[in-house]
Amino acid sequence: MNNVVISATGLYTPPESVSNEELVTAFNAYVEQFNRDNASAIDAGDVEALSPSNSDFIFKASGIKSRYVVDKAGILDPEIMHPRIRTRSNDEPSLQCEMALKAIEPCLERAGRTADDIDAVIVACSNLPRPYPALAVEVQQYLGGGRFGFDINVACASAAFAIQTAADMIRSGSARRVLMVNPEICSAHLNFRDRDSHFIFGDVCTAALLEHADDVTDGQGFDVLGTRLQTRFSNNIRNNFGFLNRSEDDPRSDADRLFVQNGRKVFKEVGPMVAQMIVEHLGENDLSAEDLKRLWLHQANINMNSLICRRVLGRDATTDEMPSVLAEYANTSSASPVIVFHKFSDDMDSGDIGVLCGFGAGYSAGSVIVKRR
Repeated sequence: MNNVVISATGLYTPPESVSNEELVTAFNAYVEQFNRDNASAIDAGDVEALSPSNSDFIFKASGIKSRYVVDKAGILDPEIMHPRIRTRSNDEPSLQCEMALKAIEPCLERAGRTADDIDAVIVACSNLPRPYPALAVEVQQYLGGGRFGFDINVACASAAFAIQTAADMIRSGSARRVLMVNPEICSAHLNFRDRDSHFIFGDVCTAALLEHADDVTDGQGFDVLGTRLQTRFSNNIRNNFGFLNRSEDDPRSDADRLFVQNGRKVFKEVGPMVAQMIVEHLGENDLSAEDLKRLWLHQANINMNSLICRRVLGRDATTDEMPSVLAEYANTSSASPVIVFHKFSDDMDSGDIGVLCGFGAGYSAGSVIVKRR
């Protein structure tokens, strides 16, 4: 069986950032206007008054201080409260395609590869711009390389699922080099008028190149020791946007077609599930928590990540063992564990072992064990 290496990664960060304070100011302005406009109904008990948000609540609940976005002005306008994105013609690259190319460029440069070296392109993300043509095929076209491409959508676990898919292709011999890219515009599916979730997501794009080990220079990248995937159905994280919306006899509200979650249940159910998966996956590869140098976890919630690490390690993790980008990037769905891996892997020594893990809606989860070459 062919050995697989993650030889390089890339990151594209949008230029605009929104702080918690800016987000709260916009949200509270909307709340004040809503409560004024509905004062009579609120007094009569027909409408529930909205409660303001605050930055201390956001940071305590999530560990988030800011997030990068593709459009700041629209999000912070109380009359709009969503990103404004220019409609593009079919002959132009989509915004997500552009983001993908900007993450791919430094990834290929770090690997010493060009577009001509790529066999396949996998786009793995929570939200795709359209059902077809596949975004991966569009990226392949503008990249100018690759024999084929396809999309994968497994919510926040998409990158982990794509890494296993790419690794399986390389192991089977159907490809030698697979480019995996995660263009996430999470701000477009977020309800910025919902106090419980308006702060959660940010936008970003990551890329990773997986190659046949025989093609990679000694000491470069990380050997993929093993991959494991898991799914379990749950409605606790859901987005009902889809092509059947216009045909449904009872039209859904705008809020029902955006991100919604039961945060308490997600915390209670997903954390233990992910921790158990990682422990079992380590055992399957004759490894234990003592063998781990680092965990690159999905950046969903700092409290959940601390819980997962505590259950895996049997103690609280150090910041070196559990690095985080939540404060700066917020939750960037499938891209988030790749961001952490990209930013906090260069200091790993040869032989050091870590786990990259994505988890989220579905429920879905994926674990990737790697060893520094």
